[in-house]
Amino acid sequence: MTNKQKVWGLGFLTVFLWASAFPLTKIVQEQFTSYPLGFLRCSIAAILLLVIGKLCHIHKPKKEDIPWFFLSGGLGFTLYMITFNTGIQTLTSATSSIIIAITPILTAIVATKLYNEIIQPIGWLAILMAFVGVLILLLWEGVFSINIGLVWTICAAFVFCGYNILSRRLSQKGYSSLEIVTYSMLCGAILLGFWSIQGIQQLAHSDLKHISALIYLGAFPSAAAYFFWGKAMSLAQRTSEVTNFMFITPLLSTIMGFIILKEIPNMGTFIGGALIIISIVVFNLKGK
Repeated sequence: MTNKQKVWGLGFLTVFLWASAFPLTKIVQEQFTSYPLGFLRCSIAAILLLVIGKLCHIHKPKKEDIPWFFLSGGLGFTLYMITFNTGIQTLTSATSSIIIAITPILTAIVATKLYNEIIQPIGWLAILMAFVGVLILLLWEGVFSINIGLVWTICAAFVFCGYNILSRRLSQKGYSSLEIVTYSMLCGAILLGFWSIQGIQQLAHSDLKHISALIYLGAFPSAAAYFFWGKAMSLAQRTSEVTNFMFITPLLSTIMGFIILKEIPNMGTFIGGALIIISIVVFNLKGK
């Protein structure tokens, strides 16, 4: 398997797990409120990652890099969990995933400035085509949920862009993908500790269905997916090679919404989804 194929595989696996978080978060929020949910999800993921890290003998972070890990965890986990969980309360899972899909555009633009990454004109055209596909998913029936949830979710896209950039920086400083996600997740959980008491109280009154969904969110869309994401970032020559896979998330979350929440996709899902997939293939083959 070539390095590029590894990046593609890890990127797709990551967004598949992330897509599952949209409908499952809607289910978990039947029992948990936004901030305590963020603390519990990060804490489960941090514990799992620390166990894996211990088995893999990861190195401790250097003292001078600890603030970077707190910044990374604060953006990618603390603020992302807060903004994402708050935003999805008043948006459909499909709409939320579509808004998050602007993250690759933000990341690609920032990466060209900070890391001197070059994207060919056809690459930018592919990004634009993929975003058009996202808009088709969103606007096919002329319905768009414009409310405060939209503002929160746009903020989530911005803070996740910051995490992508910092993850790349930490990778260049010699940290492995497992080290980056483990210490960032731990710092994110610490920062969310203000809501630990509420989280434990809500957990004590939850049923098996919601606890199981919560554990899944912590173990897979959080711990496993972020590890795969970091690994893909460390293998990729350019940040945009990985972040462009986020355009698949709306298509996958729509399909999962149908399976889990009985949401019926329309023809726009198939047209927009096909355009997104074609755009990603063009970008990875010709855009760099």
